[in-house]
Amino acid sequence: MGSVVTNPRSASSKINQNGRIVIPAAIRLEMGFKAGDSLLMDVQDGVLRIESHRARIRRIQRECEKYARPGILASDELIAERREEFRREEEELARDRELYQERMRKAEQVA
Repeated sequence: MGSVVTNPRSASSKINQNGRIVIPAAIRLEMGFKAGDSLLMDVQDGVLRIESHRARIRRIQRECEKYARPGILASDELIAERREEFRREEEELARDRELYQERMRKAEQVA
């Protein structure tokens, strides 16, 4: 099974009978892949994408950086949002309880 490297970022290879392909050394070096590394594969729009776990984590971290605000932890924001949501739900439940109790008092007065 041969492969042809046209530059460190491009190559052609063949799939053998067992479904295996060889990633040429120049590309493995460029990607930082080493023997025994676990790789992740995705198909997007008919294109096979291969990346290491480490590369995927770095890519996701870069994608999330645009949402980060200096000096503010996302976990603190999430906790504050959940506490506010809980407070509003408790207020709503208290109002519903009061309405229910008022209706029960009126019903008792009518009876």
